[in-house]
Amino acid sequence: MPKTNTIAAAASDDEAMLGVFERLALAAGREVMRVFDAGCAVDQKSDSSPVTEADRESEKIILAGLRAAFPDIHCVAEEEASAGIVPPDLDDAFFLVDPLDGTKEFVNRRTDFTVNIALVRHGVPEIGVVFAPCTGRFFSGRPGRAEAIEVDGDYQIIGRRPISARAGVAPLTIVASRSHNTPETEAYIRTVGAAEIVSVGSSLKFCLVAGAEADVYPRFGRTMEWDTAAGDAVLRAAGGMTRTLDGKPLAYGKRNQSDDEDFANPHFIASGKAVGPT
Repeated sequence: MPKTNTIAAAASDDEAMLGVFERLALAAGREVMRVFDAGCAVDQKSDSSPVTEADRESEKIILAGLRAAFPDIHCVAEEEASAGIVPPDLDDAFFLVDPLDGTKEFVNRRTDFTVNIALVRHGVPEIGVVFAPCTGRFFSGRPGRAEAIEVDGDYQIIGRRPISARAGVAPLTIVASRSHNTPETEAYIRTVGAAEIVSVGSSLKFCLVAGAEADVYPRFGRTMEWDTAAGDAVLRAAGGMTRTLDGKPLAYGKRNQSDDEDFANPHFIASGKAVGPT
């Protein structure tokens, strides 16, 4: 097959996969909101983080859909991983799923929690969706295209528009974690100088940078790969980048780490165009 045809076929495959992601995120988001409206008990996992019926039911919907549509691609999902269920080998491509990022936001009746689905290829998050069902904000990304999606009250897509990260111009707009701020984050913000600070929960921080609503998202607290992959995919599709403090792109599929557990991320800085770590 000629190279141009190969590229076109790959783009078509990516678009089709993204369509599956979008449908599953909407279905999972509907279930998350059912639980949110009804109320539910909050349990604690072994790491003392909260987990709810919404986390579990959302993950069931997403994993069932992914495994039916793409049976040859391994899935790594937060709640399964917490239960010790992880593929022994990831191969060149695998899915990362966070069925409810921002569980603390969910429990505290805030609106920033999200459903996240991503495909990682060769350590790079390339396809991803982030859906905030409480506010209806929905973002998607695949190589070369990132979009903000409009959803109606019946969880149907009624519009979409392309988004692109911007080049940072002082004063920068910085998005920071509402529930996980740290002294290191505060110190970084001080080094930037005059800046507007926006406090947001969950993976929406990546999407605000991707959509040119913010310039930098510094994270000097603990995250796992399923927390970041989908938002990172949207950001990279929009022309931004997530880098570790040594300037290297944040990599995925990290296992057998000498200083941390599997899939744990180091500190990082996500940014739009021409903005990087200092």
